[in-house]
Amino acid sequence: MSTLLDHAITFTLGCYAIASMLVLVRLVRGPRAQDRVFALDLLYLHAMLIVLVTGILHESEHYFELALLIALFSFVSSAAMAKFILRGEVIE
Repeated sequence: MSTLLDHAITFTLGCYAIASMLVLVRLVRGPRAQDRVFALDLLYLHAMLIVLVTGILHESEHYFELALLIALFSFVSSAAMAKFILRGEVIE
């Protein structure tokens, strides 16, 4: 792998780490439940992107399968939290 790609991956992972820390602040201090749900959804997105970049770094397909699982869990949890906020219950 080239040196430029190594530096780009390092920079990208650093940016994702900083963005995740800022989102964690919103998750903890969010004034409304909607802010917290959106922050948790962004954390799922950052986790998926970090796994994808790490998969590129290590040149392994297993990371991409893990990223797909994270995306699936993100969708299911976002749908469940939205239903809970709207109706007050998840399972009818």
